[in-house]
Amino acid sequence: MCLKQFARGCEKRKDAKKHSDMSFTHEKDRSPMRRFIPSLAALECFEAAARHRSFTHAAQDLGITQSGVSRQIAALEQFLGLKLFQRIGSRLVLTEVGEAYLRDTHRLLSDLENSAIDAVRGQSLSGVFTLAAPTGFATHWLIPRLARLRAAQPELLIEIRMQDDKVPPQESRADLIVRRGGGAWAGVRAEPLAPEELTVIAAPDLPGLQMPLDILDFDRLPSLQNAKRPDLWLTWLRGTAVAYKGAILGPRFDSSAALIAGARHGLGLALVPRMYVAREIGDGHLMEPFAGKTHSAESFWALRPEHLPPHPRSAQVLAWLKREMKAA
Repeated sequence: MCLKQFARGCEKRKDAKKHSDMSFTHEKDRSPMRRFIPSLAALECFEAAARHRSFTHAAQDLGITQSGVSRQIAALEQFLGLKLFQRIGSRLVLTEVGEAYLRDTHRLLSDLENSAIDAVRGQSLSGVFTLAAPTGFATHWLIPRLARLRAAQPELLIEIRMQDDKVPPQESRADLIVRRGGGAWAGVRAEPLAPEELTVIAAPDLPGLQMPLDILDFDRLPSLQNAKRPDLWLTWLRGTAVAYKGAILGPRFDSSAALIAGARHGLGLALVPRMYVAREIGDGHLMEPFAGKTHSAESFWALRPEHLPPHPRSAQVLAWLKREMKAA
């Protein structure tokens, strides 16, 4: 559907150009062939308007007038011979072809920006190895071990990106992605790293914490919850068979990193992947009130997007991750 619309737009443009060129009869008057590329200003306006779903907010973002945004998008639609937006009531929505064009536009603008940054700082991002990982994994597991990776591969220039599961891995621009899940992702090569082992942690001076604990009393000890994984406590309770009573009513956090910070500050018990906190438990900054641990149904995986050419260092970084996971 989109390709047919695009083809019709191209035909309209060709017809218009053919009629316009009829007046040029001398070879010396003809312009050289130009690329079929719209203006950068029009693309920026389109991307901003699509992102905000508003010409007004796009104008504020770009520092121009709303009418300026409207003119640029009208010119872009005329250039393509296609409608990119439509109004449904008071809402501005993308057409089907607009949705497809936005994905390409966003990627191309990002590539242009990266190229400009390369030119300014005098080095190419093409040599940088980009590793994307969830905030908790990057903060509590990866970064404390990064010196060992640099010692093993001193010539490696690495960029760490905090990237949660909102970004589909097949759309990521990272060379390697660490994700937690079941292993079923489209458009990537998935390598298992380690199963997820869950443990309960607390600050050593948590009020009401009296050891040993033979029952988990949620009414007496506040329990921090993972807002993205509301069944996590039940998974741990079923896996460990720890006796409990009361309701799980503690505050909710949207990341393991926030749960760990809350536990360290004495807000309550937190349930997190043990690999994130093994060092802090060993240092005495955190403790495990219960000996029981269990594996969730998920594991940690290393993903390589198939739409990107493999980085020369991918295999070495993956091998290092596997060694560190095994030794942890």
